[in-house]
Amino acid sequence: MLSAAAAERNKEPILAVLRESVNTGRPLQALEISSGTGQHVTHFAQALRNIIWQPSEYDRQSLASIEAYRAHYQLHNVKPAIHLDASLPYQYWGGIQPESLDLVVNINMIHISPIACTEGLFKGAGAVLKPQGLLLTYGPYAVNGQITPQSNVDFDYSLRQRNPEWGLRDISLLNSTAQRNGLFLEKIV
Repeated sequence: MLSAAAAERNKEPILAVLRESVNTGRPLQALEISSGTGQHVTHFAQALRNIIWQPSEYDRQSLASIEAYRAHYQLHNVKPAIHLDASLPYQYWGGIQPESLDLVVNINMIHISPIACTEGLFKGAGAVLKPQGLLLTYGPYAVNGQITPQSNVDFDYSLRQRNPEWGLRDISLLNSTAQRNGLFLEKIV
């Protein structure tokens, strides 16, 4: 099982937002795109037992880690992880049907992947979410072209040095991408 310090730090604050944002009184279907190590999905599944979680990942090593977390926690509300390339149309997302999900969660992918993945995420979420479904993203973002604090400026610079297609995306770009795909920005937390 892989372990990411960032996932340990942010899993509780993200869970708090999920608890505020989703109906915990009825069964729900969720897809986590870019599940990473599997720490988030297993943490969320333990706390939100009414949600059936579908983890996914592009990286093969991370897929193995997700499966190790599933085996360790033996959670009945976490499906086997699927390989998912967010840059591809939703028809290649492991058989997930249109308007079949209540929730799509994406944590720390938008800034560390090509823009095609972000565009694919929003386009796919617009297709697979039920009416009134929720796309929840987490990560550092620019706001009106401004990146704060300095640690995020430095982080953005380091990402772009590693890969010019990476970097913090501006909320206005994400908002316009969402609108083109039938989604809208409800709130920023």
